[in-house]
Amino acid sequence: CWAHARRKFVEAQRNQPKGKPGKADMARRFSQKLYAIEKASKGESKEDKYRLRQEKSKPLLDKLKKWLDKTVLNTPPKSSLGKALNYLNNQWPRLSRYVDDGLWPIDNNAAENCIRPFVIGRKNWLFSSSVSGAKSSANLYSLIETAKANNLNTYDYLKHVFTMLPQADSVEDVDHLL
Repeated sequence: CWAHARRKFVEAQRNQPKGKPGKADMARRFSQKLYAIEKASKGESKEDKYRLRQEKSKPLLDKLKKWLDKTVLNTPPKSSLGKALNYLNNQWPRLSRYVDDGLWPIDNNAAENCIRPFVIGRKNWLFSSSVSGAKSSANLYSLIETAKANNLNTYDYLKHVFTMLPQADSVEDVDHLL
C-alpha cells in the first residue's frame, strides 16, 4: 500500500537533521507526484485512468525504482530511512502493479477506513458489563453502519428510528424502519 510506504518515509523525515533535505524528502516527493496523478484522474473512466497511469505514473515509477535500487544499497538497513527503503524495495512488485489497471487503487485506504470502526470498537467492546449490554451495542452499531452503507445521514436516521420505534405495533413496522 502506497499509504504505508509513504508513512514510513514521513517517520524517516522526522529523524533527519532539521532544515536539511534528505533521501526521505526525495521519496516523499515521488509519492506526492504519484498521488497528484491519482487526484487528477479521479472520476475518470477506467480506460482514461489506465492511459494516464501508463503515460505519467509508470515513467515516474521507473525513475523511483532506479533511485531506490541505488539508494537502498547505501543506507543502513536498521535506520528509519533504511526500514522505509527496504519496505519500498520488498513491496515494489505489489506497489507498482496499480498502474496495470484503471480500477486498482493506489492504496488500500478505502478498505482500512471501512474496518477502522471495528478495530476501535474491539477495545471498547471488552468493557460490556453484560451479555445484553453487548447485544445492545452490537445492534446500535449495526444500525449505524447500515445507515452509512446506504449513504444516509446517520444522526437523522437514528433520530427517525428512535422516534418511530415506540410506535411500531408489528414486525412489519420494525422492518419498515430498517
